Amino acid sequence: MHTHKHETQDSAPATEGSVIHWAWGYDWLVGALTLGRAGALRRQTVRLAQIQPGERILEVGCGTGDVALRARAAAGPAGAVVGIDPSPEMIARAQQKAARRRVGIDYRVGVIENLELPSASFDVVLSSLMMHHLPERLKREGLAEIRRVLKPGGRLLVVDFMPPTTRQGRLMRSLALHGGPRTGAQDLPALLRDSGFTRIEAGPIRSQVVSLPLGFVRGWVA
Repeated sequence: MHTHKHETQDSAPATEGSVIHWAWGYDWLVGALTLGRAGALRRQTVRLAQIQPGERILEVGCGTGDVALRARAAAGPAGAVVGIDPSPEMIARAQQKAARRRVGIDYRVGVIENLELPSASFDVVLSSLMMHHLPERLKREGLAEIRRVLKPGGRLLVVDFMPPTTRQGRLMRSLALHGGPRTGAQDLPALLRDSGFTRIEAGPIRSQVVSLPLGFVRGWVA
């Protein structure tokens, strides 16, 4: 399993996107915001990615590694998973989880806008609840990088916030996003098209999975 050097806050790469350094409280916050349904959301995320045994998967903004762990199980012994995050604290926690479970996942400190990975080397790229952390320019740069590292016929799955339709949804979204931003999953299909993704699908995450207003966007490269 890959171990990144210098896992301190000082080694966080420069990026205009938001970086969460309080990894110790992140899993608790996700559990609270999803009303204890974080596991259901992560299972749904991996199902939507349509992962097949033996596939190579990249998760951008992997956080503390829970989605990557489920993706690794879906890919099976012949598959492989790489997880990147700009927060050294998140990567350190993800590495600890994988080590405890004796699961081989290549976790690295890195940024979506500069993926230090070979072109056309992944079947699937995952992004879960992280695109809203990026300003518009970084979203476009990140999507161009994702398209570069995907193999022909490869796919991207993004799960992110949608505009809330209920008072509870507005409250939960405001808590999750600290009151901001207005953009979300509904804006991503156009960005994917601009970035050269061909077939694009989008829809809501079912409310019985999680109480937050979330949606998914799936795109393929030719």
